[in-house]
Amino acid sequence: MKTLSDYNFKNKKALIRVDFNVPLNDNFEVTDDTRIKAAKPTIEKIIKDGGAVVLMSHLGRPKGKEEKFSLQHILSKVEEILGQKVKFSADCIGEEAIEKSKNLKSGEILLLENLRFHAEEKEGDQNFAKELAKHGDIYVNDAFGTAHRAHASTAIIADFFQEKCFGNLLAKEINNLDKVLNSKEKPVTAILGGAKVSSKITVIESILDKIDNLIIGGGMIFTFIKAQGGNIGNSLVESEYEKTALTILQKAKDKNVKVYLPIDCIVADKFAADANSHVEEVDKISEPWMGLDIGPESIKNFAEVIKNSKILLWNGPMGVFEFDNFSGGTKAIGLAVAEATKNGAYSLVGGGDSVAAAKKFGMEDKVSYISTGGGAMLEMLEGKTLPGIAAIQK
Repeated sequence: MKTLSDYNFKNKKALIRVDFNVPLNDNFEVTDDTRIKAAKPTIEKIIKDGGAVVLMSHLGRPKGKEEKFSLQHILSKVEEILGQKVKFSADCIGEEAIEKSKNLKSGEILLLENLRFHAEEKEGDQNFAKELAKHGDIYVNDAFGTAHRAHASTAIIADFFQEKCFGNLLAKEINNLDKVLNSKEKPVTAILGGAKVSSKITVIESILDKIDNLIIGGGMIFTFIKAQGGNIGNSLVESEYEKTALTILQKAKDKNVKVYLPIDCIVADKFAADANSHVEEVDKISEPWMGLDIGPESIKNFAEVIKNSKILLWNGPMGVFEFDNFSGGTKAIGLAVAEATKNGAYSLVGGGDSVAAAKKFGMEDKVSYISTGGGAMLEMLEGKTLPGIAAIQK
């Protein structure tokens, strides 16, 4: 695995694919700069070596050149985080853009305009990738969040470089996932939540050989409960996946993986923050009640399993944590993961909602690692080869 440490960037121009797809408010101000901060060590190493840096990224899902998706909006935040002036190019390809990168001196940084202002980016167009490649001597992929996309700037572009490597962030993501998926320490516990079992089937099936315990929470529990004959009231369910849920439980049993489902849950009379609520057994819910969070007995059971684990993977919330009245389960599981980490366990948190929950409850610094790429992480857990990673290893 070629990384930054394999190169000295003195007098070299590094073209870095970063993931600066950050959220903006109505005033086009960055509301979460985590991804920009995550790219900082890679940029700093190149500048410290005496190299120059050209940054390329996408932002949002523009249809053509939409001003609201311009990377110009994040320029001041990038300068603030990097602690230096950053030049800007109003396009990512073309004569003017190439001229700007060509004239970069050692220690200087150039940010290119949104890659997705060109449809060729998502199409994985060869000529577009070739044009982008003119910006640098060495290609560095540091965008884990888009490593699962076969786009021009993440997969195709690498063919036009003799010298290419992973940035610090991408290398870190690969190494941290490897720690979970190929751990010699036991027991390994996966905590999976979220609304739908359909989005997690391939993940569950792929990791059954790697884990000892599987904790399941979130809305997807009701497909498992109903499949086993339980009454789930008005709770979310994917009836067409009931057989799949039973198959998963059987496969887990065959592989000696212990599956932990909630035994109680917080039910509500409507899907709303101010809904009336109480605790019920998870398989004895009557209509119109619906389960929106795991209950106190389930929290106790799950926390015990987490406490006795050496390796922890957490992907997906335990309930509708966006509503304060139904955030208790997710918060409690987060605290249990943090406590286990403090006592020596290794914990990896990934997936948009899990990361949002960890931030909401102030746990970012209390777990071992927070992954920056939800979709990319899930695809790696599914055992897939990511195009952006394969392109560097080729």
